[in-house]
Amino acid sequence: MAKTILVIGESGSGKTTAMRTLDPKSTLYIDCDRKGLSWKGWKAQYNSANKNYVKTSDHETIRKLLLQANEAKQLKTIVVDTLNGLMLDSEMERAREKGYDKWVDLSSNVYGLIQMANMMRDDLIVIFIGHSETVTDDAGYTHTRMKTNGRKLEKIVLESKFSTVLLAKGNNGQYIFETRAQNSTAKTPLGMFEAPEIENDISMVIKNMEEF
Repeated sequence: MAKTILVIGESGSGKTTAMRTLDPKSTLYIDCDRKGLSWKGWKAQYNSANKNYVKTSDHETIRKLLLQANEAKQLKTIVVDTLNGLMLDSEMERAREKGYDKWVDLSSNVYGLIQMANMMRDDLIVIFIGHSETVTDDAGYTHTRMKTNGRKLEKIVLESKFSTVLLAKGNNGQYIFETRAQNSTAKTPLGMFEAPEIENDISMVIKNMEEF
């Protein structure tokens, strides 16, 4: 089974920038938002000529890319950025449709990609990036979780499909990952990280995972 990571956070919290330390030679970057990456020099690292960067939010295309990556032994890391881009485009493409089927399809597509990633070869790391939302319940309890489209995905709780969920935060130029729940769905296996907050360096996270 591949190792999967979910990185969530608000816009501007350093989610994409945290991927800057990955090796482009062994990484496939799937840009569902089609907005490019967020550090200087990324275009020289990730591009169509290098065959390591694809702009798409089409579920079937991403599924095929994952299948191909599973057979490409030189690839060690796959990034899907963001799940929300995939969900939003799917919703908008079928915005005029009435009925429940489109929501079932959306949920099934997202859930299916995560399940597929979890079953890929053992030496792969698959990183899904998503936006977060902070909600307050009737009792006044505030909680930060992944933002999803449709109630079915909310009921599934996508974080439950990952053993590692990192909450990206940015404040006054300092960017970190929250590694355990502090009114959030952040979590990591017991003993992987001693600190509740770590530098937002995804390569360091992967190193800890491989040594765990």
